[in-house]
Amino acid sequence: MPRAKRKVSCGCCKVEALITVDERGQMVLPKDIRERIGLRGGDKLALTVIERDGAVCCLVLTKAEGLAVAVRSALGLVAEGLLGDPHG
Repeated sequence: MPRAKRKVSCGCCKVEALITVDERGQMVLPKDIRERIGLRGGDKLALTVIERDGAVCCLVLTKAEGLAVAVRSALGLVAEGLLGDPHG
C-alpha cells in the first residue's frame, strides 16, 4: 500500500497515509493506524460526508461507538439549551 512520505499537518488534523481504492471499491487501512485507534475485524465505522458548494470535499471515518457517544452528548446539550438552565 503506498504511504505518504511526509505527514501533512494543520493543528488537529494530519494526513497519515495515502490509501488506494481497488477496482471493487475496497481499500485497506494501514495496520499501524488500525492499531493506534484499536480497530479490529468486525468493528463498524460511520462515514460522514462533508460538502462545500454542492460537491463532496471530505470523507470522515469515525468508530461507530465513538460517534454514538458524541451524538448522545450533543443531543444532551441541545436538550439543555431547549429546556433552559434548571439551576438559573
